[in-house]
Amino acid sequence: MARRRALAIGCGGTLGFAWTAVALRVLEEALDWDVRTADVLVGTSAGSEIVAALGSGRTPQHLLDALDEAPGADPVLAAHVAVHPGAAPPVPAPSLPALGLVRPGLSRRSPYSALAGLLPRGRGDATWLRAYGDALAGPDGWVDHPATWLVAADAATGTRVAFGSADAPSATLGAASAASWAIPGWFPPVEIAGRRYVDGGAVSSVSADLLLGQAVDEVVVVAPMTTEGGVPARGLDRIERLLRSQMTAVLDREVARLRDAGIRVVRVEPGPAELAAMGPNFMDLGRREATLAAARRHLPGRVAAALEGAIA
Repeated sequence: MARRRALAIGCGGTLGFAWTAVALRVLEEALDWDVRTADVLVGTSAGSEIVAALGSGRTPQHLLDALDEAPGADPVLAAHVAVHPGAAPPVPAPSLPALGLVRPGLSRRSPYSALAGLLPRGRGDATWLRAYGDALAGPDGWVDHPATWLVAADAATGTRVAFGSADAPSATLGAASAASWAIPGWFPPVEIAGRRYVDGGAVSSVSADLLLGQAVDEVVVVAPMTTEGGVPARGLDRIERLLRSQMTAVLDREVARLRDAGIRVVRVEPGPAELAAMGPNFMDLGRREATLAAARRHLPGRVAAALEGAIA
């Protein structure tokens, strides 16, 4: 009987996007599996960029060709990765548009989520994300894959919404991409169907638990912003590790729930070598080449270990 497999890709900014592209290519080889055939594709923030590409028929190799600026690279992907929002956000506006994240963040024991609700309104321009989503979408405004989910969070309630799923409001791929990437303090909330949404990563880096109740018996988690067991750090990297440890704790709980439901989980995350290449700022474009190199060197071993250690 064929395994019913879902793919859940977490947030990670510019460098997480690059690391994930390599991880997916390694997973394809290790599993002899076309990741585009996952029964459900779930993506959050940078992960939503990638599942949108996969849902439209692009492959991990297409992503890597665009990142490597290879001749003949897919024009939509090449144009997308050529644009960058910068290594730091513009000066935000003096308002607090996501206060609704505070209470649920505290109730879920997620300090970073509660703090995200206290960040001011971002002034970043998400036009490049909307253009990317619109370019990938078909005539109906979405991709062909029947279960491509882009996760954002309702700014008023903290509720996660997987755009593209049956229960979500109708949205174009461009709007959903911008919503899933609307990092509090960096980009403004995105209005869809009368509600305002922010980056789903403000609530959960992966939202793997949204797959509970779906007809899947395995979930492959690719999570650039978490590391099971933690990784020591010095200097400014300690700030990144603090955020990483909190995001990891949330993913730990989600994975436990999936396994308690009898679902096998394969969990692929970066280790010390990749994190050293990335540095403390996941939006640092200058580190993308080093991140790709470190990922190519170390991910085959990490994926092999993840597959060996996967349990239900």
